[in-house]
Amino acid sequence: MTDLQLWLSAMEMGCFFGMLALAYYLVQVGAGFFNFAIGPYAMMGGLCTSWLVIEYDLGVWPAAGIAVAVTLLLAAGTELGVVRPVQRRSGGGELPALVAVAAVLFTIQQIAGYLFGHPTLPGQNLATFDPLPIGDIVVQPGSLLLIGVTVLTFGVTAVWIRATRTGRLLRAVGDSKQAAALLGLPVNRIRLVAFLAAGFLAAVAGLLFAPKAGVHSLSGLHWSLSGFLAVVIGGTGSVWAPLFGGMLLGLVEVFLPYYFGGQSHVYGMLLIALLFFAFRPQGLFVRTVRA
Repeated sequence: MTDLQLWLSAMEMGCFFGMLALAYYLVQVGAGFFNFAIGPYAMMGGLCTSWLVIEYDLGVWPAAGIAVAVTLLLAAGTELGVVRPVQRRSGGGELPALVAVAAVLFTIQQIAGYLFGHPTLPGQNLATFDPLPIGDIVVQPGSLLLIGVTVLTFGVTAVWIRATRTGRLLRAVGDSKQAAALLGLPVNRIRLVAFLAAGFLAAVAGLLFAPKAGVHSLSGLHWSLSGFLAVVIGGTGSVWAPLFGGMLLGLVEVFLPYYFGGQSHVYGMLLIALLFFAFRPQGLFVRTVRA
């Protein structure tokens, strides 16, 4: 593997982590807390797609559509059936909601293991064109699709957040749910939009990344932690900040094992997490408030 091929692999990992972090970002901006079920949403997107293709010989695109729809139902159920009732009973507290979504994380993994089994399933490629040689590297169709969709997703999300009424409402509700309710803004509807958007992004990220390393029912926890760490590194000061955090993690994930072997990337990610939590808990990009 050439150094350029390593950089391509790191970019793929960074795009995946960035997409997960963007899903975290949307719920954080729109609902004011971290939804740790993002990883299982991504796992469900990839796992359900592969299972439908393998078990029922369904076309990959119809299978992907069903998987995304299932993930959207899970995201809506998380908000309507878990987070909203818990916050209502606890007076709007964040800690009970965090505990609740952590329970959702493990519940989805257990359900996935029961329905789809525990073996690792190969991911399904949505793109089928020939690999693209660029200089000394060869770009696989899935890699090109993952990178292209990531850039497009971040660009569209940036425009949506800043230039549309729904995006502005999302930021208003996330800044202060109580103030938004006093102003008569549709708080519950906007929160649901945030969860659905995050579920959609996570599902797409999962099914695009699954062909790289496969997917199984326990992938959700690792992906949740990686996406969370990416958004912690990048911060919430910009829509593009999660992608920056994801790219940094992608470099760690690829280059440390290549040069140091073993599980060095795990220790590298742990060290980065400790450094940011200790010295820069707000991330690299912080939202500024103009006077």
